[in-house]
Order: sequence, then C-alpha cells, then structure tokens
Amino acid sequence: LVNTATLAREAPAVYVIEDAHWIDEVSESMLADFFSVIPQAPSLVLLTYRPEYEGALTRVHGAQTIALAPLSNSETEALISELLGRDPSIGGLATLTVERSAGNPFFAEEIVRDLAERGVLCGEPGAYVSTANVAEVSMPATVQATIAARIDRLDSAAKRTLSAAAVIGSQFSRDLLETLGVYPVLEDLVRGQFLDQISFTRDPDYVFHHPLIRTVAYESQLKSDRAELHRRLAAAIEARAPASADENAALIAEHLEAAGELHAAYGWHMRAATWATYRDIAAARLSWERALTIADALPAEDPGRTAMRIAPRTMLVGTAYRVRVRVAGARFDELRQLCTAAGDKASLAIAMASLVNDHVWQAETRQASSLASEAMALIESIGDPTLVVGLTWALVYAKVERGEWTDGLRWSQRVIDLADGDPEKGNFVVGSPLALASATRGMARYCLGHSGWRNDLRHGLSMARNTDPISYSGVFVWSCGMGIFFGVVRPDDQVMGENEDVWRIAERSGDDLAVTFAQMALAVALVHRRTDADRDRGQKLLVQVSEVARRRAHNLADLPL
Repeated sequence: LVNTATLAREAPAVYVIEDAHWIDEVSESMLADFFSVIPQAPSLVLLTYRPEYEGALTRVHGAQTIALAPLSNSETEALISELLGRDPSIGGLATLTVERSAGNPFFAEEIVRDLAERGVLCGEPGAYVSTANVAEVSMPATVQATIAARIDRLDSAAKRTLSAAAVIGSQFSRDLLETLGVYPVLEDLVRGQFLDQISFTRDPDYVFHHPLIRTVAYESQLKSDRAELHRRLAAAIEARAPASADENAALIAEHLEAAGELHAAYGWHMRAATWATYRDIAAARLSWERALTIADALPAEDPGRTAMRIAPRTMLVGTAYRVRVRVAGARFDELRQLCTAAGDKASLAIAMASLVNDHVWQAETRQASSLASEAMALIESIGDPTLVVGLTWALVYAKVERGEWTDGLRWSQRVIDLADGDPEKGNFVVGSPLALASATRGMARYCLGHSGWRNDLRHGLSMARNTDPISYSGVFVWSCGMGIFFGVVRPDDQVMGENEDVWRIAERSGDDLAVTFAQMALAVALVHRRTDADRDRGQKLLVQVSEVARRRAHNLADLPL
C-alpha cells in the first residue's frame, strides 16, 4: 500500500527516519521494502544511525552514505557560544565544555543544562553569566553521567515519573502513568528538557527529549523496582483493552519478560505469534523466536522446558515456506531430536510436512514424494483428525508435482471427509486446508478423467475467498492457473476478473508468497488469452516470477511453467 501510494505520488516528498540503530526488525523489513521504490519516485529518504548499526537499511541499493565526524573545536565553540552567550565571565567554562564534550553536540547541550541546574551558570540560555571559579567546577566524564547527575537532582515525584515513563517506552501518555499508580509531574520535566509534549489533547502524549535520557532513566532504577513497574504495566495494558489483548500480546510479553516473568512472557509471545500468523508472518516469526529464546534459557529441571522448546521451533519450521527459508538443516535436525526424545509425534509430523514442501520448492520432487508417503504414515498413526487436515496439503502438493494423481485424490478426499465442511479446521500452518483440498481433488479428478471436478474447483475458490490471502492465492493457482495450463479452464473475462481480484488482495496483504502465487496465476492466464497485449503482459509477468524464483532459490518446481 505504501509503495503503491509512493509510486503514484507526483509531488516531491522527503522522508526522514532518525535513530535507525534502535529500530525493531519488523519496521526495518517494511522500510527496506519501501526504500526499493524510492528511486522510481520524486522522493528523497534521509536515514540517520550510529556507526555500530549494520542492519538491512545500511545495504539499500544506490544509497549514498554520508559519515559525520565529531564537530571540530571551532564548530563546538560556535555551538557553545550560542548556548552560553558571550559574557566574559563564562570564557573559561566555554573552553572546558569544548574540551569535555569532544565534538558531541548533545553532550555539550547536556553539560550546559547541568551547569545551569547546579547554579554555576545564572541567567537565560544564550545569555548566561558565571561567578564560579573555573578551577573549582567539576564536569561529568560522559554524557550518560551528565544525564544521571541531572536526574539525581530532580525531586522524588519528578524522578518517579521519569522512571515510570522510561519503563513504558519512548512515547507515553499521562493516563498510562496514572494507571501505573504514579501521579505524573510532567511540567517540570518538560521545562528541564527531559521530555517533550507532542500532543495537547485531554490525555496528552509525551516523548523523551532524547533516547539516551530514557536509557539512563531506565538503567538507573533498582532492578526490583523496574521489574515491578513492568509487571504492573503488562497488567494495565491487558486490563485497559481486553478486546485487543491478542493485538497487544507482543507488547505485554515484552514487559513480562523484562519483569522476569518468563513463563507468562513465553505464553504471550506464543499468543502474539498466533494472532499475527495470517496478518504479518514476519512479526509472527519474531514472536516465536523470542519464545524460543525464553524456553532455551529456562533451567534444565523446569518440567515444561522441553515442550516449550519444541512448540516455537515447530511453528518456525512449519511456516518457513511463507518466508522462503530452507527447512532442511540444523534447525530441523534439532527439532527432530527434541521431538524424538520427548515422544512428540505431532510436532515431528508438522516438521516433516514442512520438509516435504521444502523439497518440492527446491524441485527435488522424487525425494518429496517419497518423504510425503513417510510423513502421511506418521500422521495417520497419531490418530488426530485435525493434524491430518492441517498437514495433508503439503503432502498432496508433492504428489501433484510428480503426477501421482491417485494418491493426490485419495489424500484430498481424506481431508474433505475429516474437515466435515469446516474451512478453518487444522489452520495452524495454512488458513484453509479444506479449500486447498477441494482444489487438489478437482485437479486429480480431471487428470484421472473423473466427474465432479468443476464443482470442486468452484467450491474451493468460494471457501478461499473468505480466508487468508495465502489460501486464496494458492487455491486460485491450483484451480484456475493450473486448470488453464492443462486446458480444462478457459481464461474468460470472469476468470480474469477474479484473477485481478486475487492479485489486489495479495498485494494488499503484503505477503510475498501470496503475491508470487497471484502473479503466477495471472501470468499463465494472460499468455493463454487471444490478444497480443494480454500475451505480452503475461510474458513479462512470467519473466518476473522466474527471476524471483531463481534469485531466491524458491518455487523452483514451478519454473518449467
């Protein structure tokens, strides 16, 4: 959505992203995608970050890097002259400030604030005077020490407000402070340039004047006091919006983790991942990774540790296809060892189904088909209908790619029977296994010369429209894209209209795999149309899909298309 709006924009625009060294992974990923279209738009992006940041935003193609050195002595002198003024009494202090700040403008500003609060400087900014003996004036050695000294001079109410605000985050409201049982003293903190007020509504919002102020205020608290604030904040977030608990789960988990409530934090991370699975797979996987880290850190004697280690690993392996990550490797081997030791056949079955999918998309269809039969035997032995419904689609995909339609038909029918009309049954890895099974049964039926395939394709699409973009685009590829390729479905205006709809939904979802499926189906349909314009557009789309597949070493089994 953002990229489309940017490309459509005619007026020039400048986007400023500051302090990228503090960015979270999901925002970083979104911005990296956004930057890819900037060269095609009348726009400029200015990104600032510290030298230690080496994330994705430092590797944007075509970007120009401007490394800023510390201010020179003459530049620092000019800055300090503006801050202090030109009264003869401050000459010695100005020289000392230049030396101590070492070219860091924020440090220079904090030193001046510190001297004014201590009474070494009198007057107003830009017009200070001093009666102090320079030789007797001490200055903190670092900017952090300067900020800490300023915080120490606050009265208890202001200090308590600043500490609670630091626990909440870089931005907060008066109301949330009060929810924590803190009577907020904000005006003094704004005057002292610890905080800035950024909205002036009935419940105004505030931000820290500089992120380093928040860092010092946070780290200067006793761990026990800080943990208690995190604990109360997690409870407050949940209580303030019970209906949005799933949406706020990741934030609640972070505060509980900071409070040392590891079991509770683990549960909320898993809950956040479940909520995000079909909304933002990158965010979901980040929550599973955090849950995994917590589980691994638990003591060996913790009775729930093994199950807690298995669960997030299972979902990371099970959803690897969504982000084009290879399944085979150390993570799969580790998960298999954990499952075998714990006797957890269900989690192992999810991992094996994902490995089947991985082999298919690496065009290793012979191995995929053989492993699919092995995985199906394991899944059936467990005796859990939901597991059969949720995992069979990956196994059928392997059989489809090998042309083993008898197995594909039998297994698709098994899913349809067990799902019993519930399109969401077994939706822990894909949104609607039943919709996919209806599509693959239709494919198997027309390939084997059986009747009923038209109704299967139609029914599968009807269900998929009301589920997640991955299911909708996947069902469409199997129902119409492959149907057109095999010559059993005509790319008429109705099919093309739905294809464009699938495309739009996939693009709006922001899910790369859904976009690839939709693009593939549309390309196949266009090259089978009658007009030169349609065929030319289809050829171009096919080239794009092929290039993405080769570059990402994914969907390779579909390259012959």
